[in-house]
Amino acid sequence: SRMPATFAAVYDALEKADPHALLGAPSLLDVGTGTGVIALMLAQRSPAAGVTALDIDAACAEQARANADRSPWGGRVTTCCAPGGPLPARADLVVSAYMLGELPPPRRAAALRAMWDAADRMLLLVLPGTPQGYAAVMQARALLLSWGAYLAAPCPHMGACPLPENDWCHFSCRVPRTRLHRQIKGGSAPYEDEKYAYLAAVRAQDGAGGGFRVLRHPQVHKGYVRLTGCTPAGLETRTVTRSGGEAYRAARRAAWGDLLAPEEP
Repeated sequence: SRMPATFAAVYDALEKADPHALLGAPSLLDVGTGTGVIALMLAQRSPAAGVTALDIDAACAEQARANADRSPWGGRVTTCCAPGGPLPARADLVVSAYMLGELPPPRRAAALRAMWDAADRMLLLVLPGTPQGYAAVMQARALLLSWGAYLAAPCPHMGACPLPENDWCHFSCRVPRTRLHRQIKGGSAPYEDEKYAYLAAVRAQDGAGGGFRVLRHPQVHKGYVRLTGCTPAGLETRTVTRSGGEAYRAARRAAWGDLLAPEEP
């Protein structure tokens, strides 16, 4: 019942962080793989790449292996059980979905360090879009910056988060439901909205910072669009009128979570 939403959230976060991340057959590592759905998504998106799927629980690793064996991309997914400590593999892209927040806070720093040390280019973290998930993201954000990482997404800057204490940074993606999915979930709606928080850290500064990250659904009115977003200067609300030309067209196309170029709007 959870796999479709997990798949969709990581897919959406990866698109926001770097839509070209899986080009060129990079090496891929899925940490805390669970049922292996993210490893399968990575294998599907980058067929020439090999994916290593790790989990601390042997039963989860075995279930991920079974799911990979039944999939068209199973031959490109290698699963293993990692009991802790340094990760047994390095990769260009390391992904950890819905795992970091499940660890006790004292263990998160060590797990995060192991994942960052294993990431040659990017580390992508995805957590529930709740205040608790956001808190785990903020803890990871502070640690990664202290270790010399650069932030590729969603933050357009490396400074302190400008959100007030009663708010939290999160995003949403729509997940279509099959008939079987509706039956399992006990719902009738043909879709569900998965809210998630995420953080993408990179080693190269040229892949980080800048722009206007849309933090709310754009308010589209007749002749103008109002956007609330995060910029290198902090939170900003912009009103873009029809006279703005391309900036106005970009604002009308924008969706919650998009990154607009500095000049847009």
